[in-house]
Amino acid sequence: MESEKNSTPVTLTQYIIRSQPPHSRGEFTLMMMAIQTAVKVIEKNIRRAGMLGMFGYLTNQSQNATGDSQAKLDVIANNAFKAYLMTSTCIAALGSEEEETLVIVDFDKQGDYLIFFDPLDGSSNIDANVSVGSIWGIWRVPKGKKFASIEDANQFIRTLKGNDIVSAGYAMYGSATNLVLTSGHGVDGFTLDPNIGEFLLTHPHICIPKKRRIFSVNEGNYNKWEAWYREYIEHVKKNKYTARYIGSMVGDVHRTLLYGGIFCYPRDAGKVEGKLRFLYEAAPMALIVEQAGGKALSGTGRILDQSIHRLHQRTPVYLGSRHEIDICMSFRDKHAKKQEGDKQGSKL
Repeated sequence: MESEKNSTPVTLTQYIIRSQPPHSRGEFTLMMMAIQTAVKVIEKNIRRAGMLGMFGYLTNQSQNATGDSQAKLDVIANNAFKAYLMTSTCIAALGSEEEETLVIVDFDKQGDYLIFFDPLDGSSNIDANVSVGSIWGIWRVPKGKKFASIEDANQFIRTLKGNDIVSAGYAMYGSATNLVLTSGHGVDGFTLDPNIGEFLLTHPHICIPKKRRIFSVNEGNYNKWEAWYREYIEHVKKNKYTARYIGSMVGDVHRTLLYGGIFCYPRDAGKVEGKLRFLYEAAPMALIVEQAGGKALSGTGRILDQSIHRLHQRTPVYLGSRHEIDICMSFRDKHAKKQEGDKQGSKL
């Protein structure tokens, strides 16, 4: 009987209840239940999108708050997250890639958390049946703190850093639907069992391999990259690294977590701040990768050491196996040292 009991899979709901932070008073559980429900709604819509004519972009050539074209499923996914989170009684405000500004919960219904999310990452790939996902990061609001306005909330988030993040996760909608979660005590992965409608723990204690010759980057931007990063890419090709790039951050990072290697979206001549958004892409993935034993850098330091300046701020991203990140940054350091030497030489 004991062995039978131990073989019973742990559901995400059980996991959340057991692992909720001691300070949450149940709000964290309610928030995660809202996220779980939104993910299931999105998964169902993605599975049925072809039959219901939900592929493609909005006909009015609409763009979201960060300038990306909006797919029909972007709007559906965003509405699902908003609907369940806004009625969960555990968040004070939310920020989304699809929203121009922060969205504030009614004053008397505000909870203890802030959540920022990309409701459907990689949606430009969805018509080709390529894996897409949802990403979220969660920050805590001090007990008793309420937001009277959007500007009040904006002032508060400007006091935060990436390091203040308390939990992060992503869902990936592919051949199976996976959900990966951390609350600062390691990383665990779940798979949706469609027969019972529950996420089951299938990847406990995910640890990223320390060393693996796999690189993931959009090489179409090669001519726009900084010189040191181009040198690094030539190094990995010369040393016969395997190239793997999906074009969906969730898919690329999920593979990197499981197989090791490095995922990069560096700054370039057209995107000097970087392309990926800090609050709802880079910071959540950085927490997950670090909690799995990897590194996540911006090129000038840890991603999570950055201060928060605005809702849609961007950052360069280099994350993955510690050994591979160190090799990548050695090219940056070598180039900086050479530039410093050239400067000194010109003064003589």
